[in-house]
Amino acid sequence: MNFVFDNANKNDIDELIRLRLAFITEDSGALSSRQEQCIEEQLRDYFNRKLKKELIAFVARDEERIVAVAYLLLMEMPANARLQNGLYGEVLNVYTLPEFRGKGLCTTLMQHLIEYGKKCGLGCIDLSATENGYPIYAKLGFKEKVQNYKDMRLVFQ
Repeated sequence: MNFVFDNANKNDIDELIRLRLAFITEDSGALSSRQEQCIEEQLRDYFNRKLKKELIAFVARDEERIVAVAYLLLMEMPANARLQNGLYGEVLNVYTLPEFRGKGLCTTLMQHLIEYGKKCGLGCIDLSATENGYPIYAKLGFKEKVQNYKDMRLVFQ
């Protein structure tokens, strides 16, 4: 099978939404039709505003269909001792359709993502790994974060 690796554009939004919904369903369980509709509306708006600007979608294509995706969210914050230029990335939603897993697509997408991050001058790239993804990310050089702080969250919904 021949795969084409590139970056998604606005013509790919329907495909990106399809894969994001598949990821969410696999990760969190079935969605109600109302949840799916709300998520799809937000994703369409978000991708139209952010794709190829603050969000880079690295994709693998099998003919016309996207079969795997990895997002790099580009962010900037005030500089600190560990991040002097304030630029960093967050990996989101690494997902491969089940029938295409085990073919190295995720590894190749992540290699492209890492190279892109280096060229952009990112100080680091963060991610949260699933059990299945952990060995791939470790092989690519990601290490568990050593933190002096506790991650916390205040939820409003």
